[in-house]
Amino acid sequence: MAKRDYYEVLGVDRKASDEEIKKAYRKLAVKFHPDKNPGEKAAEENFKEIGEAYEALSDPQKRAAYDQYGHAAFDPRARAGRGGGFYGGGFHDPFEIFREVFSSSSIFEEFFGRHDPSQPQRGDDLRYDLEITFEEAALGCEKKVVIAKSIRCETCAGSGLEQGSKTRVCPTCGGHGVVLTSRGFISLRQTCPHCQGSGRILEKPCKTCHGDGRHEHNSEIKLRIPPGVDTGSRLRSSGNGEAGFRGGPAGDLYVVLHVKSHNLFQRDGDDLLCEAPVSFAQAALGAEIEVPTLDGKVTVRIPAGTQPGATFRVKGKGVKNLQGYGHGDLHVRVRVQVPPHLNAEQKAKLQEFAALSGEDANPTDKGLFGKAKNLFR
Repeated sequence: MAKRDYYEVLGVDRKASDEEIKKAYRKLAVKFHPDKNPGEKAAEENFKEIGEAYEALSDPQKRAAYDQYGHAAFDPRARAGRGGGFYGGGFHDPFEIFREVFSSSSIFEEFFGRHDPSQPQRGDDLRYDLEITFEEAALGCEKKVVIAKSIRCETCAGSGLEQGSKTRVCPTCGGHGVVLTSRGFISLRQTCPHCQGSGRILEKPCKTCHGDGRHEHNSEIKLRIPPGVDTGSRLRSSGNGEAGFRGGPAGDLYVVLHVKSHNLFQRDGDDLLCEAPVSFAQAALGAEIEVPTLDGKVTVRIPAGTQPGATFRVKGKGVKNLQGYGHGDLHVRVRVQVPPHLNAEQKAKLQEFAALSGEDANPTDKGLFGKAKNLFR
């Protein structure tokens, strides 16, 4: 299915201002947020599409690229024809984008209503930094991590109460969750320090969690790392954050990836670069050499007369694209090796070659001093 135009997704004009784009995103993100549409796959897909559109149009450079190239601006397959205009690395998690936009509590309350401390509360999100190998990032893998976090108390099922116990109205605030204090002509409305704003207190707190409804635990979490991630990629593990209060849902775990460098490959978006050593004879006469890839070896033909630094492309042997656009390419750069030691026979042959070449080892080059003369004319 063809991707919809990002401006159409957000319902804004192509000349819309940054504020108009953000306002449109806020409205749609709240409407289609999975928490407001539990179990609705269509709403979840819309939420992801809205997040992707906002990320592209809220960044001035990405928006300019999109205005010029459309969705091809983020497609590595169209990269070669644009002279490197591709924005690699994929898009961020839509839930992370949502939290960044709604980081202001006043904005959040505007859309979701003011927080009632007596009601169930969602647990906090957690961040975990994970280092993986180059191969694990390129090919994907599964990892197990141990996270120290709060989980729901098994003894009281998160209620914070001993079995058979109840809550009662807070005597300090009368169940309102707030108290008024006066300082001269000024009255201050503050959260009740006795019940922490819930308006209720526990008759008999749970002895295991001391009334909190949660306790610390080292939890082992299995993560699936998709192929194509890179340093800075964020993965969301739903429900693996801190446990919620009073039966509220747990927060999410956000895993930030850090990829180790590789001794053979360098990465540029979805493309890979490696160097292949060849001898002087192979470069001059031509040869077929074996080159490593992420999934085995391939044969690359080196034509006669290949110069040092020449690069050859092996199509489809790069990294898998996170957005499903296939694989990048492998670029093999030739490094001609000069033998550090020659025996007498080898020296004689090279001297003979130099003589046959008119004592000019580089007949197509003017030479350093020939070029230098041009500077002083």
